[in-house]
Amino acid sequence: MYKARLFASKHARAYEAMYNASSPVILASLRVLSKIVKGKLDKPITWAEKKTKGFLFDCQMCGNCVLSTTGMTCPMNCPKTLRNGPCGGVRANGNCEVKPEMKCVWVEAWNGSTKMKHNHKIQEIQFAVNNEHKGSSAWIRLANEDVKAK
Repeated sequence: MYKARLFASKHARAYEAMYNASSPVILASLRVLSKIVKGKLDKPITWAEKKTKGFLFDCQMCGNCVLSTTGMTCPMNCPKTLRNGPCGGVRANGNCEVKPEMKCVWVEAWNGSTKMKHNHKIQEIQFAVNNEHKGSSAWIRLANEDVKAK
């Protein structure tokens, strides 16, 4: 999955376009489905999200997805699970201090964000992960929040 993460970062602009095109469709579909089946499809949808985002982004399913703001790089791949930038232990070659064989997730995120149209989003402060959402679908949560907001 490490290779998928590197590929997503390298092609962040294309992934951003794909995300911007598919996100409204996915969320609208989930809003309609949630009204019809009232949560009965949550497990299959979560499974599909895990497989899709895992394959494309090496997503760790934190339930608080910020891929679109972090250069299409999942920050939960950081061994320290940092959400707002590197820890300060980045090696001179850009690798992680905890896993020296791995590029720092935040170096990847920054490089990916420079390729994106909305590259300023990486500078936005992210809230800490709500661990109650771990393993759950960010898609379902976002669709449900949109329904509640209307």
